[in-house]
Formats: sequence, structure tokens, C-alpha cells
Amino acid sequence: MSTTPIPEQVLPLRTAHEAAAKSYVPKKILVLGATSGIAEACVRLWAARGDSLYLVGRNADRLAVVAADARTRGASFVDVAVANLDDTGKHAEMLAHAINGLGGFDIAFLALGVLGDQAEAERNFAVANQILQTNFNAPVSLLTWLASYTAQRHAGTLAVLSSVAGERGRKSNYVYGSSKAGLTAFVDGLRNRIDREGVRVMTIKPGPVKTSMTEGMKNLPLLADVDDVAATLVKAIDKGSDVVYVPGIWRIIMAVIRMIPESVFKKLNL
Repeated sequence: MSTTPIPEQVLPLRTAHEAAAKSYVPKKILVLGATSGIAEACVRLWAARGDSLYLVGRNADRLAVVAADARTRGASFVDVAVANLDDTGKHAEMLAHAINGLGGFDIAFLALGVLGDQAEAERNFAVANQILQTNFNAPVSLLTWLASYTAQRHAGTLAVLSSVAGERGRKSNYVYGSSKAGLTAFVDGLRNRIDREGVRVMTIKPGPVKTSMTEGMKNLPLLADVDDVAATLVKAIDKGSDVVYVPGIWRIIMAVIRMIPESVFKKLNL
């Protein structure tokens, strides 16, 4: 007895979300500065979709909490390294170990950084120098090694957390801002050099975000929710964007601020 085939149109159809989830290939992601607020929020999203994660940070207790949460959320692999990333002399060994642990990587997310004490940095170069070390020298060291690794393989994404504060020096945070300005320029040049090698280099410029870094600070404009920022960043990294402002309104705000004549700007209390 023949069986009448079921018409195709009445077969169960997968939702777009189910189809996308089934076709998604998990990524191998190296997170440097994994205990920063933005990095933690991104890790939660990456873990939930089953990515493999190698987390590096200096606070062992906090790092253990982030790693345990990532495993609970469904990350396919999680390993950690406790490291003071200011110690640039140990970067090569740490990065080689991390990449061996992951079996290579698709994305390296650099989220290290400190706001620092502007008032103290104005009086004490050692304080200013520490801000510059964490926000500029350390990322440059990491990126120099990672750029060589990815360029040789013609693959990979380097996503770097900078800041809108680097777009124009302001008296309220010019030490922090100058460190981010230098980092932005370095990443711009790096992208210009190795994008043609098949490597994506991404500059991330958030405005103020509600994290432990901004806790207690007053009168911050457009303070963004960290989970919203993370969702935007994860999508932008997947897309392969070059420069991302988060939230997007900061692209317009900073364009206006850059246009203010210096004769006017120097009189403003910003």
C-alpha cells in the first residue's frame, strides 16, 4: 500500500531563531581583562551561545566567579589565567599558553583599563604613569604579539576597548583620555596594516557605562546599561565592524565636541 507524502507546506517549520542557533559555529574567544564590567557582560552572552572561553584577569577570586558563571550558562570550554597584565614581560608566555589551551582563537577581546585618579595624577607622575601603563603600554604589548600571530594565519578578530574620552582632552580626565587617545591611534594604525592580511581589528568606543569603574561618579551623561553595551558589542564583533561607538549617539556627540573651536573649548568645564 502506498503512503501519501505529507505536503511540504504542513511540515513543522523551524523558527528563524532555531535555525540560526543550529547553524551557529561556536567561537574560540580570548578575553584579556575578563573581570572588567563590560567584559563580564560579554562573557555571559558568549557563554550562553556555547563559545569556548579563555579568561585572563588579575583578581583570582573574581575570575573564578566569572568562569563558574560561564560554565553554568553553557560555555563549551572555560579556562582561566590569573595575571597582572601590566607586567608586559610575561605577555608572550601567557598568550602562548592561552592560545594552546584554546587550540587557537577566533576573537581576542582586550578589555583591560583603569580610570585612575586624575587629581592625583596631576601632582604625581608615578600615578599618571600607572594609568598609561595599564591603558596604553599593556594593550600595545598584547596587540603586538596578537597581531603577529593573526597576520601569519590570515585570520582572527582583535577587538579593543578604548573610549570616547580619547577623542578630545578634557581637564576632568585628560590623563585617562590621553591613554585612550594613544590606544585608539595605535589600533587605527594596526588595522590599516593587517586588515589586508585577513585580520579584523576593531576599535570600541563606549561612553560612560554603569560598572564598578563609574560607581560613585556624579553627573555622568547618558550612563549606559552594561548589558545593553555588551549586546551591541557582541553583535558588532560578529559583524566585523571597524569602529563602534556605544551607545551609537556618542558618534554624533563626539563629532560635535571635536568641532568646538579651541578658543571656546578651553574655557568650558568638561
